[in-house]
Amino acid sequence: MNTITLQEITAASVRDIIALAVAPEQARFVAPNAVSLAQALFHPEAWYRAIVADATPVGFVMLEDPTQLPEPPAVPYLVLWRFMIDARFQRQGYGRRALELIVDHARRKPGIAELLTSCVPGPGSPEAFYRRHGFTPTGDFDDGETVLRRSL
Repeated sequence: MNTITLQEITAASVRDIIALAVAPEQARFVAPNAVSLAQALFHPEAWYRAIVADATPVGFVMLEDPTQLPEPPAVPYLVLWRFMIDARFQRQGYGRRALELIVDHARRKPGIAELLTSCVPGPGSPEAFYRRHGFTPTGDFDDGETVLRRSL
């Protein structure tokens, strides 16, 4: 398998990241990467990276990381805000490996005990993927999305 890394997005790579897309039937589950990058401009707590297999961009991740704020919360937390693997690269282990790297990143953050995420319920939802990788439903919903947590 290729070496998977999380890399900063640069002027040289941004177009490649924007061009990545999930399958049409998955589009209702994750915002396009261009929208995510635009939102990151207005959210200083956004931590985002390209998911790269060797030299090929295959996906995108964005965390909500309020520890980056000038006045971080008293109880730190991390939320997996966006996570996608391009349709051409799905079912090849890239998502699993990228999620492992995200969890490793979260574990290195002082005071972080869990990683949260949410997803739209329904057929084709990524919830099953998250459950296979240690996330469990909290019983909460955020804007109609199922909230899940993974202990670190």
